[in-house]
Amino acid sequence: MAQPNFSLQDKVILLTGGAGLYGRGLAAMLAASGAQLILASRDVEKLKGVAAEENAKGNRVLAESLDQGDEASIAALHQRLEQRFGALHGLVNNAVLRPMKGTLAPADQFAQSMQVNATGLMLMHRYFGGDMARAGRGSIVNIGSIQGMIGPSYELYEGTNMGDMPPDYFFHKGGVENLTRFYAAYFGPHQVRVNNLAPGGFFNHQPEPFLRRYCEHTMLGRMANETDLGGAVIFLLSDASSYITGATLPVDGGYTAK
Repeated sequence: MAQPNFSLQDKVILLTGGAGLYGRGLAAMLAASGAQLILASRDVEKLKGVAAEENAKGNRVLAESLDQGDEASIAALHQRLEQRFGALHGLVNNAVLRPMKGTLAPADQFAQSMQVNATGLMLMHRYFGGDMARAGRGSIVNIGSIQGMIGPSYELYEGTNMGDMPPDYFFHKGGVENLTRFYAAYFGPHQVRVNNLAPGGFFNHQPEPFLRRYCEHTMLGRMANETDLGGAVIFLLSDASSYITGATLPVDGGYTAK
């Protein structure tokens, strides 16, 4: 019996973001997997630094400019990559904008968030998923959040001075989950798979009371680190997951299962 193929060797993968909390770890693991990796975000200079670090290890990483809130920028990136590589093999939608800092933040910040995290995300599927569909293969992995699956846990923040929780993040991460199902159905007949990861909290030196409460709520007793998301992303991009689409996979140490 043939063994499942977890390899991304020589596959062309686009990762939006690539220098933030989730993105830097994903960039390192995807680059090490043998893929031709393209990183894209507004801060292309920072991405060039990431690309240089990874290329020094013998990996293949390019940095490109992308403003996901601007359709013209998405279209321009699509044209550049299509001319150079043709249809991508994989797309990881990791970029996110979080302008709201609390419940009572200005309403125009909610709209600004949606321009990137809703409209922009839809356009990434339209442009790059459309190419994959015409090629008859491909995998899209959306980086959602457990905050798209559950309500806020205010008790974690008591006495921490970490601030309020913003409604835009819960709204668009919930939307990512159902947008994933939509495009899984839309692209499915063309053998393009679309799945959603729902990461839990990422360790970033949060105050001790928050860390203690959060870790007590997980089955594994810790927050996520920079390597915890990459394995699931590689699996969903690879042929080993060829019969998985439209799914949301929590990567949260058991937080949502407890």
